[in-house]
Amino acid sequence: MTDRKGRSRTAGRAALAVLAFAVGAGLPAPSTAADSLRTAQMPIDPAVGRELFVEKGCVICHSVNGVGGMAGPPLDLPPEGRNIDVAEFAANMWRGAGPMVWLQTLELGYQIDLTGADIADLAGFVHDPAERARFTLDQIAEPLRDAFLTEPYVRPEDWEWETEPE
Repeated sequence: MTDRKGRSRTAGRAALAVLAFAVGAGLPAPSTAADSLRTAQMPIDPAVGRELFVEKGCVICHSVNGVGGMAGPPLDLPPEGRNIDVAEFAANMWRGAGPMVWLQTLELGYQIDLTGADIADLAGFVHDPAERARFTLDQIAEPLRDAFLTEPYVRPEDWEWETEPE
């Protein structure tokens, strides 16, 4: 029968073996991995975000400078001088994901596919007053202009029930 002291030694040896394996395998120490996660930053290009806004079809439902659709909220409302927060931008997209995917499928026949880099660039465009000022109706092909949704299909009050029980 193994006593409590024997089990502690066995557990301690197992932990040391795992640590030795991790060091020997070249895995970063836990603090190094955490530090690298904190310092990792995605490059953001607001000009690319402006192009994606049109190319991906965001402009069908959303507007900037009054140019674009009205089905979703306008995207030129962030406070001036505020830092770009890609995570918050993505979180806002996530909160509206249900209605967005439904409208994309209804109007486009598919769900728009965005990469992390796409979302970062779109966030950069939305938060950059100079880049938003460059966005005009002239940058949008005539057939795409005809696809603008001119009615506010989805408003926040339409889906409040999902977050607030009655």
